[in-house]
This record gives sequence, structure tokens and C-alpha cells, in this order.
Amino acid sequence: MNDNKMTSSELNATLSLSFIFFLRMLGMFMILPIITSYGLQLQGSTKFLIGVAIGIYGFSQAIFQIPFGLTSDQIGRKPLIVFGLIIFILGSVLAALSESIWGVIIGRALQGSGAISGVIMALLSDLTREQHRTKAMAFLGIGCGVTFSIALVIGPIITQWVGLSGLFWGITFLTGSAIIITIFIVPNSYQQITNRESSFIKNNLNSVLTHPQLLKLNFGILNLHTLLMTIFIALPFIMTEAGAFAKDHWKIYLITMVIALISSFPFIIYAEKKRQIKAVFLFCISLLALSEIILWLSKSHLWIIFLGLQLFFIAFNVLEAILPSLISKESPASCKGTAMGVYSTSQFLGVAIGGFVGGWLYDINSADTVFIAGLFLTIVWFIISLTMKQPSYLTSIRLELPKHYTNIIQLQKALTSQPGVVDFVIIKKEKSIYLKVDRKLIVREQLETIVQSCL
Repeated sequence: MNDNKMTSSELNATLSLSFIFFLRMLGMFMILPIITSYGLQLQGSTKFLIGVAIGIYGFSQAIFQIPFGLTSDQIGRKPLIVFGLIIFILGSVLAALSESIWGVIIGRALQGSGAISGVIMALLSDLTREQHRTKAMAFLGIGCGVTFSIALVIGPIITQWVGLSGLFWGITFLTGSAIIITIFIVPNSYQQITNRESSFIKNNLNSVLTHPQLLKLNFGILNLHTLLMTIFIALPFIMTEAGAFAKDHWKIYLITMVIALISSFPFIIYAEKKRQIKAVFLFCISLLALSEIILWLSKSHLWIIFLGLQLFFIAFNVLEAILPSLISKESPASCKGTAMGVYSTSQFLGVAIGGFVGGWLYDINSADTVFIAGLFLTIVWFIISLTMKQPSYLTSIRLELPKHYTNIIQLQKALTSQPGVVDFVIIKKEKSIYLKVDRKLIVREQLETIVQSCL
């Protein structure tokens, strides 16, 4: 077997699980650009309740995401993925059948309760070998970013044809397709690997929650998604007031997302290659603040709104890519999975706060209040981020120990003296070594050679 290439089973697992992730995220994101405009036609609807309908999904995701992941360790990955997708379908059907805003709110809460993102990543970890797992996870992450862009464009188009109810029925169909793929196409996992690179470990929670750098990064992703949700509460209203009909909003989103995706790559590459992540990070927060100011002062001028929206999404895309990278760099050895679990929970809490608070602010005053609040939040975020240390630019690596490996002390000495190895933890029970390394000084193949030499 060529260890440098994925097997057909690994490719199948990566593509099929990514597609399931894609279908589910599409169902979540398509709602964002249209629920403000179309949701007000529902019985009992107010701008505040529209915000609740947007945010409640994130609230239930934040509650159930970690419990779903821990439960999958006990009853299996695929059964829990199917169960979560069924819950998502029930929520979508309820929302599709509802003529009142409260039915949509309850449906959205149910959708979020099927919190299977962590379970999908755990199954992907089970089905891929160590040397290919990073590639598989990266493919999953890229798919999520592309899905977001696609959803913002096709959500308004589909809703224009079939209405809000029809959109929820479409989401139901997509989720049903994901269940079929899970049962018949995703490979079965015959062993569940405790991989601390992707799994939530309860014993690591205190280390993550008390880590100063991780706390600031979690605060950052919470802020970023709070701002995103508030934007989608106010934006459809001000674009309509500026003369852009709701049926044409997708055109603005299409142009904005294409430009934002192309523009974000140079920033991301510069931040990583030149090791200037903090500088780019602070610049993008400043860009978010500028976008809030522009949207606040737009006064129903469509081109000014477009400029503010464009700057927002350039900054958003860069930060959305940089923040997980920073979590990976800063998390202690053997804590990356737990750190990512807390990070995702913070992200969904941001969705909830943004929906609830954004809807409330718009309901009591106007879009101006929403943008002023967003500006204040970015200023606070910028000040806190100034206190962040320069990131360590370290990479997390997990190596498997051979069975009946006994020379632990010799291995510890070899790793301690090796340039480029900054931290490591050996978990005998899991037959695993978790390392933080500088890849400019050492690569995986060298580490594997060290392990073999200590046999």
C-alpha cells in the first residue's frame, strides 16, 4: 500500500461525509438572507421574533453539540448521525407547515438540536489514517466555507420561486438525501479511535477554559458570528429601503461573496507564510469596524451599502479561516479536539446572541442601532485582541505507538532533545503521542523515524 495516497475507502469517507456536512450546512445557511424579509409575513411576527428565529438554531446547537459527540463514543457514530438528521428533518417539516413565527422558531430550535458536526468529524477521524487526517479535515472545512457562499446566493432564488415554506421543504429533501448517503455510502467504522486531535475529552476542559490565548480566541469567534447574525437582521431592510427588491438581493450577495473569496486568499497566505497572523487579525477587526460605520452612515444609498457589505465579508472570510488555525496553534498538546469543541460552542453562542440581541435592537429602534452596537463590539474586540501574544506557529501532530511499545522513557528523552518539538504528551492507554512542533524544524516523517528508532 502507498501510504502517501488515500485509499479508496478513505476517499469515499472524506467525500461522502463532506457532502453530508455540505447538505446540512446548506440547509442552515440558506435561511439567513431571506428570513428577515419573508418571515415578517408570518402570523405574530416581529423583528425581535425574527431575530429569535435566526438565533435559536445556534442556541440549541451550543447546548447539544458536545453531548452528541460524547454520546457517539458510546453508541456509535453513524446511528447518531442518522438520529441527528432525523431531528433536523422534524424541525424542517414543522417550520414548513407553520403559518406563525412561533412554529418557525420551534422548528429552527429542533433543527439545531440535531448537533452532529462533531460526530461527523469524529467518524472521519475513525475512517482515515493519521497521515491523511489533516487533509480530510481541511477538505471538510473548505466545503463549509464554500457552502456558506452558495447558500447566500441560492437561498433568495429558491424562496422567490417557492416561498419560505417551500424552502423548508427543500431543506427536508436535502436532509433526507444526507440520511441515505450516511446509511448506504459512508463506510462503516469497525473501531472508534480516541483521537484527542478531533475528540472532546472532558478531562481537558479545565486546561482549555483557563488558557488565556484560547479564551481571547473563543471571545473572537463569538463576536464574529454575533456580528454576522446582526448584519443579516438589518441588511435586508436597508437594501429594500435603498431600492433593491428582495428578489434581487441574491445578485448583491453573489458579487459580494465572489469578490470576498478572491480577496481573502492573499491575506490568509500572507498571514501564514510571513507569520503575520496577529497583524492581519487586527487589521480585519478594524475592517469590520469600518464596515459597521459605512453601513450605519449609508442612509439608504445602495452603493454605500454594497461597499460596507463587501468590506465586512472580506474581513469575515479571513477571520473565519485564521481563527481555527490559531486555535490549533495555541491549544496544548492532546487538547486540540477539546479546544475545537469549546470554539464551536462559542461560535454557536455568537449565532444565538446575534439573533436575539440584533432582533431586539432593531425592534426597539432601527438598523442604525444595530450597526452602532456592532461598531461598539468590534472596538471592544480590537482592544482585547491587542493583548494577545504573537502566536507560536506550531502544528499539532498525533503519532500512533506500535503495539506492545515499552521504551517510553527512551522515547521521552529522544523527543525532549529533538529541535522543533516544543511539547508532547504520551497517552499509553491510547497508544498515542500528541506533539506540538515547528514544521520549519521537523516534519512528521522525522518524528516517525524517532519513534521507530526507540523500539
